[in-house]
Amino acid sequence: MGRLINSRYELDDLPIGRGGMGEVYLGRDTKLDREIAVKFIRFPNGLSDKDYVRRFVRESRITARLEHPGVPAVYDVGTDGNQPFLVMQRIHGISIADLVAENGPLPVGWASAIAAQVCAVLAVAHSASLVHRDLKPSNLMLEPDGGVKVLDFGLAVAPDQPDFSRITVTGQPLGTPAYMAPEQIQASITGPATDLYALGCTLHEMLTGERVFTGATSYDVMSKQVAHRPPPIRSVRDDVPAPLEELLLQLLEKRPEDRPADAHAVYRRLVPLSTSLGPLPGALHPPATPSPTRMYAAVLSQVFVGVTGSGNVPPQPVAGPASTVAPIRPEPAAAKKPQPRHQRQGAGSRPRPQAAAAVPNRGRVTEKVRRLVAQSRYDQAADLLESAIADAARTSGLAGPEALELRLAWADVLFDGGDYRSAGREYRQLTVDVAGQGDDEGSLRCRLKAATCTALTGHPSEALDELQGLLLDQRRLFGDGDPRTSELRRQIGLLQLGAGQRDDAEQTLSRLLADLSEQRGRDDPMTREVSDLLVQVRRSGLN
Repeated sequence: MGRLINSRYELDDLPIGRGGMGEVYLGRDTKLDREIAVKFIRFPNGLSDKDYVRRFVRESRITARLEHPGVPAVYDVGTDGNQPFLVMQRIHGISIADLVAENGPLPVGWASAIAAQVCAVLAVAHSASLVHRDLKPSNLMLEPDGGVKVLDFGLAVAPDQPDFSRITVTGQPLGTPAYMAPEQIQASITGPATDLYALGCTLHEMLTGERVFTGATSYDVMSKQVAHRPPPIRSVRDDVPAPLEELLLQLLEKRPEDRPADAHAVYRRLVPLSTSLGPLPGALHPPATPSPTRMYAAVLSQVFVGVTGSGNVPPQPVAGPASTVAPIRPEPAAAKKPQPRHQRQGAGSRPRPQAAAAVPNRGRVTEKVRRLVAQSRYDQAADLLESAIADAARTSGLAGPEALELRLAWADVLFDGGDYRSAGREYRQLTVDVAGQGDDEGSLRCRLKAATCTALTGHPSEALDELQGLLLDQRRLFGDGDPRTSELRRQIGLLQLGAGQRDDAEQTLSRLLADLSEQRGRDDPMTREVSDLLVQVRRSGLN
């Protein structure tokens, strides 16, 4: 054995893999005497960054809530010196990348079955506001019993606060070019549809042994992802069923909204094709070898068979979002905590939590929330705020000044913790309640956050509609030359890029550049930034 970290984890001398984001070691947890895998994360540009560590811990804690048989368990997170690491369940098997490299194209049934299992994982993850961001064959592991594990959830990116302008963090778009969706390349926007595009690239590779797009450089590949249509797979492999070709082409659509609705929909189309799952040389245990996992799954596959008439294949993932993942922010029970604002019947209509009487004053709550957030303990911060909201609502109502301030803090904690769906619902209600207090500027801020949540949950076109309406009101309140208005216009242009509306994006950004040049001059930092962005767009051949 090599080094010992955290006085507990004994690591092998050499890593089993290295990549742009870090390296992985196998080892053993000496306290629990079990095999582990430890991933060390590299800092951008190789420079230590405390904020990066904080974001990494945040992402890891969110990921740890993803409880699903298709995802390796997260055991621990920490730092060794200044280098952050994640301790995970060790997985035995072969990566899909290695499987294809050794065996060539996979049988149609196996390619469909692997992709269907990935969809079962994505369905759970997306319901919890988690996006993989770097789905690819090397991040999929086929176990000897035929199960598939999706690796590196939440590790491909430790994101900054969501901002449509984050084209790059380290000088290159984040992800692997051969599997990156157009919106990820153009505007660094990732959502559920981004994972579906990457799944399409992976499925194509499993069926053909070749990547959808190749090129001499990463830039060439990314340009093709944005501008080239994928070849119909039946022109390469004629035994692929027409329904599978149709699904694959839909997964590889350039615009996110043109892809299938969600992972559930893709799963339902893949399951009927997941047949004839015979031996895969060097990958599976022989049929005579007992497999407790398959024994367990065989029983589950019979659940509701008589009711659905579906035979041995359930029409939905056996383990759906409600039963397999601890949600990032569960809907609070009425007898325990205040419900999200959109579900409330009215102030004071529900029992006060038992702990509410012991809630400290607002200053103490704010300070404790600040400390919890600094430690990436978002659930605990949200719980504390919810109890404080219930206390404030009993005296001044949910739209009273104290309750509003606490609700804004609660929505921000949900947002920072990655629960964009719940945060979006609360921001939308706050938009109304804050405006009712005469705070138009605060209401606009809530609308911007709500639209951001819409985009981050995979609905860029809806988010654009929200932002365009917001822009009209922001111009009325602040004026066209206000920095907040200019920033919103830039965000709209970048979101248009991510939504595949390239002509609209160039028009938006060109008009913004003209206005900034006149108002601030060509040497202003924002003017230069928008100018550089337009150069990137045009060089990429987007227009």
